[in-house]
Amino acid sequence: MSDSNRQIRDLCIKYLQSRKAENLVHINLRGVADFSDDFLICTGTSDVHVKALADAVTEGLKADGHRPWQVEGYDARKWILIDFVDVIVHIFQPEARVFYGLERLWGDAPQETIEDPETLVENA
Repeated sequence: MSDSNRQIRDLCIKYLQSRKAENLVHINLRGVADFSDDFLICTGTSDVHVKALADAVTEGLKADGHRPWQVEGYDARKWILIDFVDVIVHIFQPEARVFYGLERLWGDAPQETIEDPETLVENA
């Protein structure tokens, strides 16, 4: 993993945690998928919370010099996807997270629950 990708991933975690993201999970896609290295998946408790989480990530990373390639679902606020190419952030409302089941879909990739930024261990 490049230092830039690691920095983007860690900043995303920092900004998600700053807005009290729930059930934050990191999925290591290296060696499993060609389109991205990492998924970060979390839950927001309401439309307002999901928007606040997305805003924290996009605004925080822009301030740090990283612009997302694409943002999807911002208006609906049920599932917002923020694509930094090698790091993709998925912010769900609880029902949508259960329905789409990304952790189950990517069950063959290493996954870890993130409690705080220091717990993230490099899965090379």
